[in-house]
Amino acid sequence: MTGPRVPVAGSTVRGLLAGAMLALGPGSGAEARWLVAHALGRRAGDLMVGPDDAVDAAVVTAVDLMVDRRLAGTPLQYVLGTWEFRTLEVEVDPRVLIPRPETEQVVEVALRELAVQAGRVTPGRPLVAVDLGAGSGVVALSLAAEGAASSRALEVWATDASPGALDVLASNLAALAKGRPEAAGRVVVAEGAWFDALPRRLAGEVGLVVSNPPYVSAPEFEALDPGVRDHEPVAALVPGPTGFEAIEAIVTEARHWLVPGGSLVVEHAPAQAEAAVSLALALGYRDATTRDDLAGRPRMVVARWPGEGAPT
Repeated sequence: MTGPRVPVAGSTVRGLLAGAMLALGPGSGAEARWLVAHALGRRAGDLMVGPDDAVDAAVVTAVDLMVDRRLAGTPLQYVLGTWEFRTLEVEVDPRVLIPRPETEQVVEVALRELAVQAGRVTPGRPLVAVDLGAGSGVVALSLAAEGAASSRALEVWATDASPGALDVLASNLAALAKGRPEAAGRVVVAEGAWFDALPRRLAGEVGLVVSNPPYVSAPEFEALDPGVRDHEPVAALVPGPTGFEAIEAIVTEARHWLVPGGSLVVEHAPAQAEAAVSLALALGYRDATTRDDLAGRPRMVVARWPGEGAPT
């Protein structure tokens, strides 16, 4: 921008949307609809129900402020403060990563592994799943909300070392409890780094370990899009110089927590697929492989710890 922009204006929904699109620039139609719908308390798909309805000055001001944040580079999800992930709508802010479609695929695979593990649980005992580095909680809460078909005795542990992330997770868990108390009741939140957050009694009792850990290397971080690099939490993106440190720690330590035949699902960058599978096989996991995301890129390592009665 070379000078002050003209404030968003409009006396109707249609006019406000046109003003937001003009301010945001070419190709901004989808984002403008999200912002205007959010200010009106509507869903984006319902925005043009009553396009000639009048809007008051407070709504116009709210849209104007959100447009300023977008033009300054703040990601849309943080501007809105919420985002949809599978069956959930979750709170997101700069204390946690923005939920991405790739992680939705991780949940899809984790749910299939959860169904396998449900068939092996000793009657009267819970099926324990652990989401390491839960962040906003999208993985853990999705497992709790969608995994009931696999096991009514499901127990989902959500761990994180960041107090800020745990605050966001608590808010999202409370929101889930309002609409689906039975799902929220399956979730246990614990603070700590990776497996350090878990009580020792769970060692050897976990049916599923799933994680979307940080996996960006230090050099890669510098080359990231500014919308990611300058706004999302660095600790949730970069685990160390190589980007493989967290994956290595989780895959290595999970052996001591999984039940015989238990499942491991860990998200990684496409370039890390071979290293992740090789590590799992070297540590003694069975059936280690990678699964693709929707774009056809290898996105997660999936493996099972061997033992009596391990599934095939």
